[in-house]
Amino acid sequence: MVRVPDLTSASEFYTRAFGLRRLWTDEVSIGMGLTETDAEVVLHTMDLPADESVYYLVDDVDAAASQYDGTIRKPPFDIAVGRCAVLEDPFGNTVGILDLSKGLRT
Repeated sequence: MVRVPDLTSASEFYTRAFGLRRLWTDEVSIGMGLTETDAEVVLHTMDLPADESVYYLVDDVDAAASQYDGTIRKPPFDIAVGRCAVLEDPFGNTVGILDLSKGLRT
């Protein structure tokens, strides 16, 4: 769950930036589906603590970061399985991206 101040602008951002699609909506939240999976991210306006642990798997972190039109908190860096970067959405939430360019751990 990702806390945002406005559901409309947040869903538009997450659709544009990460290709998520709207699955369902209620008064305080929107379920956003990830492509090619049944996993979802819930955008909400409830008074709950922010969670900064959402990471998206991308094909190429360096390419994704270079195309990102928002704040980059931590530019691409190496991790055991590939590359990672930490972005920020327009609502102050941390959004991590990572790739598996070095392959899965064995």
